[in-house]
Amino acid sequence: MVDTVDTRPGQWLLAVKDNIDTRDMKTTAASKFLRQHEPPSDATIVQQLRDRGAVIVGKTNMDEFGMGSHSTNSHFGPVLNPNFPGTARSPGGSSGGSAVAVRLGEALVALGTDTGGSIRLPAAYTGVFGYKPSYGMLSRNGVIKYADSLDTVGLLASSAEVLFHTVFTSKLAWEHDEKDSTSLSPASRARCLGDPDALLQNVHKAVRTSSGANLTIGIPQDYFIEQLDPLIRDAWERAEQALHNWGARIVPVELPSTQSALSAYYVLAPSEAASNLARYDGQRYGTKGLGSYSEIRGEHFGREVQNRVLMGTFSLSSGKMDNYFLKAAKVRGLVRRDFDRVFALPNPLYEVEAFDLSEMPDRVELQDKKGPAQVDFLLCPTAPTFPPRIEDVKKQDPTDSYMNDVFTVPASLAGLPAISVPVQVEGTEETGPVTGLQLIGQAWDDARLLLLAGRLYDLLAQKDR
Repeated sequence: MVDTVDTRPGQWLLAVKDNIDTRDMKTTAASKFLRQHEPPSDATIVQQLRDRGAVIVGKTNMDEFGMGSHSTNSHFGPVLNPNFPGTARSPGGSSGGSAVAVRLGEALVALGTDTGGSIRLPAAYTGVFGYKPSYGMLSRNGVIKYADSLDTVGLLASSAEVLFHTVFTSKLAWEHDEKDSTSLSPASRARCLGDPDALLQNVHKAVRTSSGANLTIGIPQDYFIEQLDPLIRDAWERAEQALHNWGARIVPVELPSTQSALSAYYVLAPSEAASNLARYDGQRYGTKGLGSYSEIRGEHFGREVQNRVLMGTFSLSSGKMDNYFLKAAKVRGLVRRDFDRVFALPNPLYEVEAFDLSEMPDRVELQDKKGPAQVDFLLCPTAPTFPPRIEDVKKQDPTDSYMNDVFTVPASLAGLPAISVPVQVEGTEETGPVTGLQLIGQAWDDARLLLLAGRLYDLLAQKDR
């Protein structure tokens, strides 16, 4: 297999998550409702990658409609983590099949979707790179919907360089799709990214140097939670030290709304899912069935999908919307505001908001009289724990499973680019040999983010030798 993207036709292998349309191949979203669905055309992202030399090697298993953190909620059965050949363990979800395809070398690149961490969590559990682009960069036309304001097409690969080449060197990031209403317009892309050749030259100069002295990395203090495994915390500190030795400035930052992000996500995402999945009635849409609307949906939807549809319907019901959905939407705005305050680059999609220092928590350290230090990127774990056993996942309370998304959800709510970088650990048979650390950047600062991810991986590899 080639280790870089060759843009000649038929030169590299691509695996596609089963909620992304592919012509002449079934696209089921791992659901009984769509088990016979064969779309007439490719999703835009699939066609774009075919044009860049991709050959589809197959479709990958997933959590039904993308709802899950362990790739166990599938009509076709669970996905297993190849790092634990003697034990059935979670590969993460919902893009677990795509992560496994890359981990086993069956594809150079795998397409996934990330709503609240569905690419980054599997990447951390299996030991590959998992990249969620800025919201609106890659087309979602032809992707089976879960939550419109959060769903993001992303990629998994064995190196950050392959991801960079696929999205930026090939100019994919500059392609607008008129069929996708969330695809950023050509004018906005030009404002956010600038000229392709100039951007590629500038980001290489900024990141691919012998020193990181021009970068400031923030360490979110709110991510030091009780559930964080000590081995993962050690890997986080080791990465922090490696970046410091490289010359980067390391500073603590505060993201106070993080503590409410997960709760807000599990109001907003199910609410949008309840709306999107209302069309599956067994008559006009999806596999046909006999019985009432509720009976057909009860037969064809898996348990987790039913749970989230009910959660979303409740949040949107009369008398509940103000207390749940609208408050969650306000929290989402606070999460984005927190990120914008800590990043040195302004968010290119919003006007710069001035803020009163009295609004910041008392523990925030000020850099000068203007306010706290601002950073280029944030570094934190991707997941607080190592992959659990499948049998334990099945016994978990849903809220325990949702906790796996605690570090990935904030970037999704804010629409920011984020990538999980594989990091070796001195693990055991229970933990496995690898975890993931997450880098988060300001909106549309994806190119620098990918190059820094590659640099961090190299720095840690040198440190481990």
